[in-house]
Amino acid sequence: MASRYWMVSLPFNIPNLRVGTLDSLLALSDDLLKSNSFIEGVSHKIRRQIEELERVSGSESNALTVDGQPIDSYLTRFVWDEAKYPTMSPLREIVNGIHHQVAKIEDDLKVRVAEYNTVRGQLNAINRKQSGSLAVRDLSNLVKPEDIITSEHLVTLLAIVPKYSQKDWLSSYETLTTYVVPRSSKKLYEDNEYALYTVTLFGRVADNFRVSAREKGFQIRDFEYSPEAQESRKQELDKLIQDQDNLRSSLLQWCYTSYGEVFSSWMHFCAVRVFAESILRYGLPPSFLACVLAPSVKGEKKVRSILEGLCDSANSTYWKTEDEGGAMAGLGGDADAHPYVSFTINIA
Repeated sequence: MASRYWMVSLPFNIPNLRVGTLDSLLALSDDLLKSNSFIEGVSHKIRRQIEELERVSGSESNALTVDGQPIDSYLTRFVWDEAKYPTMSPLREIVNGIHHQVAKIEDDLKVRVAEYNTVRGQLNAINRKQSGSLAVRDLSNLVKPEDIITSEHLVTLLAIVPKYSQKDWLSSYETLTTYVVPRSSKKLYEDNEYALYTVTLFGRVADNFRVSAREKGFQIRDFEYSPEAQESRKQELDKLIQDQDNLRSSLLQWCYTSYGEVFSSWMHFCAVRVFAESILRYGLPPSFLACVLAPSVKGEKKVRSILEGLCDSANSTYWKTEDEGGAMAGLGGDADAHPYVSFTINIA
């Protein structure tokens, strides 16, 4: 499927849209480029969101469709939706209706993405706590009930020891204060920077031990083992994972549907745009044929030459570049001027 199409208009046929006045067409023409950039931007934003969601979920990419058709089929076989956009409506009314519809979809996208990102952020924060450095991570999933001794007189502390200071810890922890239970320290876990050790001592000297340990470069982490709290954290994590999966799936399905709606609206907008620009270019009564082309990059120059040959030769010369002696070269800063209405549709 091509990702770049031309929409062109040549003086051949008569469309059925309502012309209105020349003044209304001129006023509309000023707004068409800005509105087209907005609608195209929303289309690309939804497409990028789809690609991101598919990448994160590891799901297979689904072919995007518009009204149940592949994008290229819809675009190259475009048929105006009379029920949705009555051709007797003023062009300004059609354009404003399309802009409003797409703006509403963009607002909905922002709300849905924000909701999904909030849950995703909460889950990432929990995962960082569970997988970060021992100096900051949650220790509850590393400590078992049998690792902790709590009695009327004894307490177990958790020490974070720099990985390369473990020998120093093992040789000194019993002497950091009085009333430390000999040979009570046990290593529970080790990461790239630190090791997690337990140490058991009398509760009344715990504060002294913390101070002495800190002076030696050992960090004593506050920790209270609670099966209830651990189960609550596990349930919270499971719920967030489920919420994230549900929101991702819902957002992805919404994006598939909304992309089709925005793309359809965009093509109707392009039809209005090519109609208005053609009337301003060729004049009244309307007499032109609009079509969609998808030339290869190598064939673009040849196709342009063929299209130019279908136009009046004097008119063609008028729109040539300065080097080719054209009178309209550089008009409005448009270096891609042609003797027919033409603009590019980038769908990706």
